[in-house]
Amino acid sequence: MLPAIRLISAAADLAARRHNGMARKGRGNEPYVNHLAEVANLLAEVTDGADAELVAAGWLHDTIEDTETTREELATKFSGRVADLVVECTDDMSLPKAERRQRQVEDAPHKSSAAKLIKIADKISNTGARIVPHPSKDERDDLADYAAWAEKVIAGCRGINPQLDRIFDDTIVRAQAALAETGG
Repeated sequence: MLPAIRLISAAADLAARRHNGMARKGRGNEPYVNHLAEVANLLAEVTDGADAELVAAGWLHDTIEDTETTREELATKFSGRVADLVVECTDDMSLPKAERRQRQVEDAPHKSSAAKLIKIADKISNTGARIVPHPSKDERDDLADYAAWAEKVIAGCRGINPQLDRIFDDTIVRAQAALAETGG
């Protein structure tokens, strides 16, 4: 296995290359890699950098779902654990959105502790990206819908890392404040 800093650096590099040209929702179509960096950084912060494979999986958590990347490729380049965590965080994109969302709610309590941390960091990042100044009605509706759903998913992920739980709660409070400000 690669040394910790090389593992994380290689994961960041692959994630950036595979998501090149993709934009994220919210925040004015910023590059998608910003989301991956935010998730990985949150994981590094709340674990004090103690788990390089977790941080690498944070960088890579959407690669199977959004690109042609395979589990086998991730296992070969990184480790079986990194690959397994990414698979554990991957939605079945052949399903309709409503069914994928319901599965996340149902599956969350049964995920590994590390996958739960990735899920929480992912929902923090995605909720935060939807909190924008002067939102349109569609942006307000999207924030309200996403935050309500994220709370249901995260209900099944709590209790692994109190700091990450607090950051999620603070993000939901910010979302609610933004919605109240705009009459949402």
